[in-house]
Amino acid sequence: MVLVRLQLATIACFGQIPGTSPAISGMFPNMFPLGAGQQFGALPVMPVQAMTQQATRHARRVYVGGLPPTANEQSVATFFSQVMAAIGGNTAGPGDAVVNVYINHEKKFAFVEMRSVEEASNAMALDGIIFEGAPVKVRRPSDYNPSLAATLGPSQPNPNLNLAAVGLTPGSAGGLEGPDRIFVGGLPYYFTEAQIRELLESFGPLRGFDLVKDRETGNSKGYAFCVYQDLSVTDIACAALNGIKMGDKTLTVRRANQGTNQPKPEQENVLLHAQQQIALQRLMLQPVPTKVVCLTQVVTADELKDDEEYEDILEDMRTEGGKFGTLANVVIPRPKADGEPSPGVGKVFLDYADVEGATKARAGMNGRKFGGNQVVAVFYPENKFYQGEYDG
Repeated sequence: MVLVRLQLATIACFGQIPGTSPAISGMFPNMFPLGAGQQFGALPVMPVQAMTQQATRHARRVYVGGLPPTANEQSVATFFSQVMAAIGGNTAGPGDAVVNVYINHEKKFAFVEMRSVEEASNAMALDGIIFEGAPVKVRRPSDYNPSLAATLGPSQPNPNLNLAAVGLTPGSAGGLEGPDRIFVGGLPYYFTEAQIRELLESFGPLRGFDLVKDRETGNSKGYAFCVYQDLSVTDIACAALNGIKMGDKTLTVRRANQGTNQPKPEQENVLLHAQQQIALQRLMLQPVPTKVVCLTQVVTADELKDDEEYEDILEDMRTEGGKFGTLANVVIPRPKADGEPSPGVGKVFLDYADVEGATKARAGMNGRKFGGNQVVAVFYPENKFYQGEYDG
């Protein structure tokens, strides 16, 4: 009887009838739901992370600007859930990181709500990511309260996120950050990394370059990012390359963070555009030579497994390559004994003492028959070769 009176007193105190959850006015309407037979005295102490959605929403949402007209709530939610998983940004367990999306179609922005404060902070690292062919801005919303958010969870992205998995580069690694970062879209999928670099380097050496590839297949996704060593050529390269036809595609080349700098005067741009078009046409007819020539369609992985056969092939390449100039080195990557993929297998690299020898070798060996196959000879970036990167 005493227990019944206590229960009735508790119910009366909160103005509830039996079998319903208590209605608490204010910001926390769902903070204390009661299960069947549960007493108020048994309620656990709620941790900060378990506060209601309303209380933490300002810290769990991110602003996404610059959306293309085709974007909708579902496509935005799916995209950001996928890229969060790809970079290792999910910290609230299995499932999608995105719980809600609101889009303003007229102004082309969205508010993307994450499951947790930490996941929202990780999403801030996605600024500049390409969504449906366009780079988007990822920012904190206007109602974000930094001091309050700091009590709820991390306010900065985890430094160990795998941003390279989605074509982004953290910090200054690779030189691919800042207002002079260039987005290069509309690339034919069959263009190799070496061919794209040749195209871009007609305007000067690159400080950083990243061709975005599919994580599972390793194939190009048709867009890349770069930064020039000489930042003054950024607008020149964009003006000259943007709109150029490449096969059945048209290049889109612009600053990844457009609007940071004002365009140059129209007359100067027209002049620079004309000058660089001439350089580009010359590039298309005659690739920029280097001291390294890469041969493909020459050897197979099986031929390279046997030590004696490998040495014979190496000697043949030294003899043939030496006919065109002084060879500094010959590199023929071999398959690994454990069967793991080995970059560059099937290629032969001829490193000459000078560009003249390499130029003669490329002209003399391209199209020749070797073992019944027609050899393809191209110039290879010296920086990649000397760093032991043979997968270009």
